[in-house]
Amino acid sequence: MSRKAAHRQFTRVQMEEWLRGRGVRLRGGDLDESPMAYRRLPDVLTRHAASIRVLHQFRPIGVVMAGPDIVDPFKD
Repeated sequence: MSRKAAHRQFTRVQMEEWLRGRGVRLRGGDLDESPMAYRRLPDVLTRHAASIRVLHQFRPIGVVMAGPDIVDPFKD
């Protein structure tokens, strides 16, 4: 979904509850980066199984996102 759609569809509380339920501590980020706005990776990989071969899967231990007061020249 688009960044604007994520802002319209989700609240900060929903995003924090979603992350907390998965053991993720949020340090920055805004609703446009809400994980609920993205397709789940296993679903995407299944959908493309005929055209890809997964060699490795990684589990991130940290993700850094700028806060809403930071201007990102590549995004903004």
